[in-house]
Amino acid sequence: MRTLTVFNNVSLDGYFTGVNDDISWTYQPNRDPEFEAFTTENAKTGGELVFGRKTYQMMASFWPTPMAFNQDPVMAEHINKLSKTVFSRTLLEASWENTRLIKGNLLEEIKKMKEEPGKDMVILGSGSLVSQLSQARLIDRYQFVINPVVLGGGRTMFDGMIEKLQLKLMDTRIFNNGKMVLTYGVD
Repeated sequence: MRTLTVFNNVSLDGYFTGVNDDISWTYQPNRDPEFEAFTTENAKTGGELVFGRKTYQMMASFWPTPMAFNQDPVMAEHINKLSKTVFSRTLLEASWENTRLIKGNLLEEIKKMKEEPGKDMVILGSGSLVSQLSQARLIDRYQFVINPVVLGGGRTMFDGMIEKLQLKLMDTRIFNNGKMVLTYGVD
């Protein structure tokens, strides 16, 4: 059975996007080679990327571009080669390399995908997916990059959750840039 992991940046006050879906705060000017190596290695362990429409469109507008290959050639090459699935009722096509578009029922489709043979799956961004899949207990692991910034407003990835979700800490890692990665499993 394939596992489903969430990998998202979070501010100290619990937001994964700022006001107007701003994520610029996740990119700090003080480069940390250890953190960059971690994110590159972490990305290489992922199998299939899973997105909602907003995150898919944002990622597809950047990673296949010359700018992405110039800024981060290793990550750009890797992320473009990965299999990707986007869930959307409104998107007409998914033209980014190795992407399939699913318009069906999110919960049913994820259950099917988890039963299929293949590599594990990773959700990036996609707060509405995270919330729905968390509520349905279909996410196996959460990796949060805690950023040393307070936004004062934005969106949490758990908006709309009705029932409490109890998690179990599996791992922590602290970096010189002030970021901390917390990995949780479902209790």
